[in-house]
Amino acid sequence: MDLQNQQRIKDAAEKFGAENVVVILGSSDAEGAEIYAETVSNGDPTFAGSLAGVSLGLPVYHVFEQDIREECDPEEWEAQISMMEMVLDPDALAAAVKGIREQFSKHAL
Repeated sequence: MDLQNQQRIKDAAEKFGAENVVVILGSSDAEGAEIYAETVSNGDPTFAGSLAGVSLGLPVYHVFEQDIREECDPEEWEAQISMMEMVLDPDALAAAVKGIREQFSKHAL
């Protein structure tokens, strides 16, 4: 996760309260999704950004998770996401993010 996005997420958590912020990822690989999820919930594991050593405990989801899909307009899902769902591994992506969320998130949807 780039340094600017780390700062944006940190600023949002400070402004609105971590209990009022949910991060939704759209990463295309499970390893990257897992690192991004850890960064926003437990702190930047590379110690390179503004979230280095900062455990916000934010709930983080992958867009392919059922909880998120249920919140989406079906027509928009079809137009914006369904193609990627066919070429990626949605289950692996969702599982990678869910594992981090269950381990480090302090808040829920």
